[in-house]
Amino acid sequence: MAPGEMDAQRALELLHMTVFSQSVSPCGKYLAAGNNYGEIAIFSLSAALSSEAKEESKKPVVSFRAHDGPVYAMVSTDRQLLSSGNGEVRAWNWSDIVKKGCKEAWSRRPPYRSSLEVPEINSLQLNPKDNSLLLAGGDCAVHAMDLESGAFTHEFRGHSDYVHCLALRDQSQECLSGSEDGTVRMWDLRTGAQVQLIEVHKYEECSRPQHGKWIRCLATDCDWMVCGGGPALSLWHLRSVTPTTVFPLPHCQQHVMFYQDLILSAGHSPAINHLQISGEIRAQIPCTPRSVHSLCVNERSPEHKLHLPAIVRARPFSARLTDSYEMLVVPQVGNYRLGSRHPGASLR
Repeated sequence: MAPGEMDAQRALELLHMTVFSQSVSPCGKYLAAGNNYGEIAIFSLSAALSSEAKEESKKPVVSFRAHDGPVYAMVSTDRQLLSSGNGEVRAWNWSDIVKKGCKEAWSRRPPYRSSLEVPEINSLQLNPKDNSLLLAGGDCAVHAMDLESGAFTHEFRGHSDYVHCLALRDQSQECLSGSEDGTVRMWDLRTGAQVQLIEVHKYEECSRPQHGKWIRCLATDCDWMVCGGGPALSLWHLRSVTPTTVFPLPHCQQHVMFYQDLILSAGHSPAINHLQISGEIRAQIPCTPRSVHSLCVNERSPEHKLHLPAIVRARPFSARLTDSYEMLVVPQVGNYRLGSRHPGASLR
């Protein structure tokens, strides 16, 4: 392929790039972003957030092909970046990445029922209590892997359709999973037994038949859960299995998290939502992209503490910030870069 044709192809790829996942390094100084082409790009937050930052410092310090298909999910341990794609999880040592070395440390495939099965793995959840990794996706199951030995120790089955999201209960050895089948299921991580089933779409206050019953996002905080997707984003008391708050957001939400005394969410609308537990919308941070796939907050480095929302469909966009920094992936021809501004600033 001629150089001009390669440049044109790369520009076309950037136009249609979607960043599905992100993870902050253990030191809090780097951000990894994974896209629909199987690439992972590593950004230096210290360089991008510097008062003297130039355009070059907002570009990735290194990027590499991690998977043959999209990078659906990423998490970081104390030493490694874990990424998932079609049918497998791969690990990369952060100590190598920051030196611009991108050699795969290991890869694992869950014990699928058929050798021909290559389902997406689009949810990863670390369980620090027993140093295990939970993963789920297109095979309708949740798998637990021992990170020390690499062995798969449990398989949780009960969902009848694709599993979209996972969350841990901090106070107990339990995991929650949300699925295309419209259910949230709670699992005992010690025995593998299902201990609770919540059919969110069957509650009238949560049901939105026009959007479907699928559960795309969930998060937990002690005895509380927030979940959404087709049904309205809602806050649940897990002991009583009761929805206590339904948030007035008309669009389907794709990611949600508890943060301090707020709930942060984003999805099929050009905004990052800051929600009160009571149901009030405290703030909506607008952004030009039509869909936001993931949110995370960098709390690992006080020097670089910031919100990392809006890892989104990579097209030029602007955003208005309120009470935090915001890190945005913006494309350039042949590359993509980070942009940041102080609270109250506008990105153009």
